[in-house]
Amino acid sequence: MTDHHRDPQRPSPDALLEAARREDERSGKLKIFVGAAPGVGKTYEMLQAARAKLRDGVDVVIGVVETHGRPETEALLDGLPVIPRKLVSYRGHELAEMDLDAILARRPKLALVDELAHTNAPGSRHPKRHLDVEELLDAGIDVYTTVNIQHIESLNDVVAQITGVRVRETVPDAVFDSADAVELIDLTPDDLIQRLREGKVYVPKTAERALAHFFSPAKLTALRELALRRTAERVDDQLLTQMQARAIPGPWAAGERVLVCVSEDPRAAGLVRYAKRLSDRLRGPFTAIYVEGRETRRLDEVARDRIADTLRLATALGGEALTVPEGDTRTADDIVRYAQANNITQIVVGKSSRSRWFEALHGSVVHDLVRRAGNISVHVIAGDDLAGDPVPKKTVASARRRADLDPLHYVVALAAVGLALAIGKLIHPFFGVENIDLVFLTAVVGVAVRYGLLPSLLASLTASLAYNFFFLPPLHTFTIADPTNIAAFFFFTGLAILVSNVAARVRVQAIAAKDRARDTAQLYSFSRKLAGVGTLDDVLWATAYQIALMLKVRVVVLLPENGSIAVKAGYPPEDTLDDKDLAAATWAWQNDRPAGRGADTLPGATRLFLPMRTGRGPIGVVGIDGDKPGPLLTPDERRLLDALIDQGALAIERVNLVEDMDRVKRTIEADRLRSALLTSISHDLKTPLAAVLGAAGTLRDLGGALADAQKADLLATIVDESERLNRFIANLLDMTRLESGAIAPNATLHDLGEIVGSALRRAAKILADHRIEVALAPDLPMLALDPVLFEQVLFNLLDNAAKYAPDGTTVHIVAGRENGRVRLQVIDEGPGIPPADIERVFDKFYRARKGDHVRAGTGLGLAIARGFVEAMDGTITAGNRSDRSGAVLTVLLPVPAPARLDSAA
Repeated sequence: MTDHHRDPQRPSPDALLEAARREDERSGKLKIFVGAAPGVGKTYEMLQAARAKLRDGVDVVIGVVETHGRPETEALLDGLPVIPRKLVSYRGHELAEMDLDAILARRPKLALVDELAHTNAPGSRHPKRHLDVEELLDAGIDVYTTVNIQHIESLNDVVAQITGVRVRETVPDAVFDSADAVELIDLTPDDLIQRLREGKVYVPKTAERALAHFFSPAKLTALRELALRRTAERVDDQLLTQMQARAIPGPWAAGERVLVCVSEDPRAAGLVRYAKRLSDRLRGPFTAIYVEGRETRRLDEVARDRIADTLRLATALGGEALTVPEGDTRTADDIVRYAQANNITQIVVGKSSRSRWFEALHGSVVHDLVRRAGNISVHVIAGDDLAGDPVPKKTVASARRRADLDPLHYVVALAAVGLALAIGKLIHPFFGVENIDLVFLTAVVGVAVRYGLLPSLLASLTASLAYNFFFLPPLHTFTIADPTNIAAFFFFTGLAILVSNVAARVRVQAIAAKDRARDTAQLYSFSRKLAGVGTLDDVLWATAYQIALMLKVRVVVLLPENGSIAVKAGYPPEDTLDDKDLAAATWAWQNDRPAGRGADTLPGATRLFLPMRTGRGPIGVVGIDGDKPGPLLTPDERRLLDALIDQGALAIERVNLVEDMDRVKRTIEADRLRSALLTSISHDLKTPLAAVLGAAGTLRDLGGALADAQKADLLATIVDESERLNRFIANLLDMTRLESGAIAPNATLHDLGEIVGSALRRAAKILADHRIEVALAPDLPMLALDPVLFEQVLFNLLDNAAKYAPDGTTVHIVAGRENGRVRLQVIDEGPGIPPADIERVFDKFYRARKGDHVRAGTGLGLAIARGFVEAMDGTITAGNRSDRSGAVLTVLLPVPAPARLDSAA
């Protein structure tokens, strides 16, 4: 955490700790090669940098590098030691992953780990590759890695909006920000598109699809800007850390930073809005700062509310809001000190409306800033130039602030002076009158530290009188005969008052710091709690509980439902409201203003209702009530409640946004499926219907003139196309059953060979132009299958092979035992499945790219096969042959327990 109030001429402790962490020899150094899109040359640059290190004698190994078949990248692998990857079994496939343990055992100086956002195969030690990298760094191994800007977590939504594709594999921003070095690999969109067309990024077919969708000049330009900005932010943070660690006075205007000074002035809200516009023009962040001094506690509640709401406005506009305690110098010095320590380049301050006499007596913050800002630009904005309305006043009555003082404090102050008098009487014969005043001063300071200014002033006055009456001759009168004693008395009185003021101010600052630290800790704990919950119910309950805990009130949270407002959570649990409370809650929701107890509107309600709002508008209402009569909260408690409500509202909005995104994705998926279904129906239903109608019409109109062979051929066409229609409708019905969860397999023990034979007989017509080879192992056990469902699975697999394999080729059906399971494979000799489509072939209505000889299909066969197989506790996967072209569809089925086999026998 940045120290906001440190002396810029001294190094920042946080920055020194960060620098020490980076210099720690026991920790590895991380360098990230970042690019705007695939193909810009990140892996190429990483390998070139690694080869340079190798020439310098550094021990370099390749943990994992993906060349994607690019010749110029593969050429750089020559001479670089490679740690062989380990194989991880997943769904019948062997996946090659980085061997983390082998690298740790080898302990090189530098390891190359490509694709930082990669998700490891299930069963690996870490689910994500960036966690592997963190373990290597903790072991003292330097790491070079690569990442595309669309994989940075905070940019995920922005990238999805630009490209229309949501990236599933992301890297936390903390990993990116903790890198010791970030190198941007930049390439213009035109150059990248040219590389794509030349086949240097993807194979030709994949390149064509990429050019048509992802790699458009507009999208690449937007991604390039994102990469440049995110890298610039990282470098800017690095520069600030280095400046603070070396106590370099700022600013270094490598990037613009705006600081706006907030006060109790009603125009402060306009200043914040101006700073927001300025930061947008300069494309830099802005911060709103309020310097809290001894005058703050003397402000009335309206002014204090205005300060708090202005800082909230800065946060709502995307800036940072902070309050810093006043130092020992002027307010302008505190502002300049913060600006220099945080590399601020622009300061925005409002023009003072105070008189010349006031500025002459108390000084001017504006003039002091202009004189002392040095190289920092200062914008002095007149009141007429501040656009926008001021922050509205509170419309809720506040309880009186709990008194810091009570009569007992004054009694204790008098008692302390009495004790000092007794001690003074005891030591007077031994030390003389000149030391008695120190005893009284000690009592005054103690009262000031413990009870504040007013009791200490009473103690000062009482101590002065006691000192005069009991110790200055003539004794026991308030007359002072010796002129030197007169001077001593007045100096003592002045010193006592001065010391009491100083001690009381220190007490006020200590109490304010303590209260601020407590509230900050609780708000931080609340924010962490909200960040860890993912459902709306959890967010609502956490919000209600935290408000009740910190403010000692009863809480209900209401959200809109069916055009009205309804209770969704409460602490203690509350389900309903009476008519008055419900009317106040509804009014607060509809008007976005407080209502109910203590408010200007509907004050007869039991509870006070406050709207929950974000930048998108109101999202709910919070209601509070308590046992004490009158207004519920003090002004300080009201400001704390505002902060709690803001955090809860943001968490609710986050959950709602996630639900909205899921809803949009489901809508898009439903539209895609609907479009695919309509396309499928229009083709796969219309084509056989047209053939049936044509053949039937010919028989009806020309039946007498046709030969028997022609009639038989037309009838065969009608039968074949009708069967095709029947299969189409059966597939739709099966998919409906799967999605509704109505599939309940009637599993009994069956011989696999019998079901294979039945499926082959059923598929005889569609396989008429192919050769069939069946190789079933003789030792296959009986399997717990639903024969009807599994025959449909085999029929769909055979139908898929017949569609994609050319006529005259062979379709193989192979079955055998494998690790306690039975593996059944349908292998064809077609073109195979594109690597990018291996998992997608099981999606509904998805059909891989086909040649002209391939018969059309619905795209439901393999989706239904997977659903049926998984319903029978099996798995089905797709792949390609290793010996030649062709697809391999593999079904793995569990072998029943021996007891079940014995009972079946």
